[in-house]
Amino acid sequence: MNLLLAEVAQATQRLADAGVPSPRFDAEELAAYVHGVKRGELHNVADADFDARYWEAVARRENREPLQHITGRAFFRYLELQVGPGVFVPRPETESVVGWAIDAVRAMDVAEPLIVDLCTGSGAIALALAQEVPRSRVHAVELDEGALYWTRKNVEGSRVTLHQGDALTALPELNGQVDLVISNPPYIPLTEWEFVAPEARDHDPQLALFSGEDGLETIRGLERTAHRLLRPGGCVVVEHADTQGGQVPWIFNEETGWADAADHRDLNNRPRFTSARKATP
Repeated sequence: MNLLLAEVAQATQRLADAGVPSPRFDAEELAAYVHGVKRGELHNVADADFDARYWEAVARRENREPLQHITGRAFFRYLELQVGPGVFVPRPETESVVGWAIDAVRAMDVAEPLIVDLCTGSGAIALALAQEVPRSRVHAVELDEGALYWTRKNVEGSRVTLHQGDALTALPELNGQVDLVISNPPYIPLTEWEFVAPEARDHDPQLALFSGEDGLETIRGLERTAHRLLRPGGCVVVEHADTQGGQVPWIFNEETGWADAADHRDLNNRPRFTSARKATP
């Protein structure tokens, strides 16, 4: 075992003691980042090349600073995104939401599908859709200037059209034309603040986390936005907390112009997102 791997083993223990959920992965990822190699190449780093800045990075993670803020990057589906303070770090569970949406758009058999991502944050969802649905026209909406600093970096050179604005009033020029509206909105109840992981509570923007007493305030607003934007037969997909699977489909009900509202589980078999179709008159 080389020096770096021995240090990684120590770091893993320190991170585990600090309550970090994935201590081994994070210790290795930080080592790879600091030494400019891939995680599978750590054993190739010569002892003489060990960089003591590794322990500075480990100390930051030990204090529950998000791994992605330390490395400045987040991986999402086939993308590597730039992230940091001020923007919500994309989560692995959202990848299954996007996967479902991609399948739904392909099933529509529309030549150049029009897609809107509301509350885009880093741009992860919009960029994944633009990449994986090649002829799609993708619009992304974000209100927060702190998040937009990172969104602009990520969408530069892509086919995503970025708009700064409120998701609830955005893009009136697209009313009745959109094939898919997708969102990972804030959905944590304000009453749950103390139970949120420190990485999110202390580092993600509050605007991206919390939404009223029951966590559904923004989703209720997005229901109206989605209905306004979608063409008849168009689809909405909204992520929610794993405790809200019984509530969100009822927001997209027949009385308000929806059909086929359903809830879906993520890869951990937890309720994760709701889909519905705009009813045809």
